[in-house]
Amino acid sequence: QLQLVESGGGVVQPGGSLRLSCAASGFRLEYYAVGWFRQAPGKEREGVSCISSRDDSTYYTDSVKGRFTVSRDDAQNTVYLQMNSVKPEDTAVYYCAADPMPLCRSTYGDRSRYDYWGQGTQVTVSS
Repeated sequence: QLQLVESGGGVVQPGGSLRLSCAASGFRLEYYAVGWFRQAPGKEREGVSCISSRDDSTYYTDSVKGRFTVSRDDAQNTVYLQMNSVKPEDTAVYYCAADPMPLCRSTYGDRSRYDYWGQGTQVTVSS
């Protein structure tokens, strides 16, 4: 069975950190670009970041630049999203998704690019 599973969400105080994981099973994630998305209540799902296969090039949405870092460990078949200096507006369900095209593009936020999606993990930033 081909699937992605996110983990690492939770409740964190403003200014704190979390690391989200996206683990693949049934296929090799190293051949895919991987996007991170988030969806806050009442809002559309938005692209947060993307990491390419091959060259590990990355994209970030402006609101998380300098605070979030995406990385991948192909030996573990996992992609990570390190979230630092979190803010209440980062509260959302976070999803990862696999794009069969190996390189991220500026259109990484287009959900139709992605073949596989995880079930999401809740991140709540609150004091």
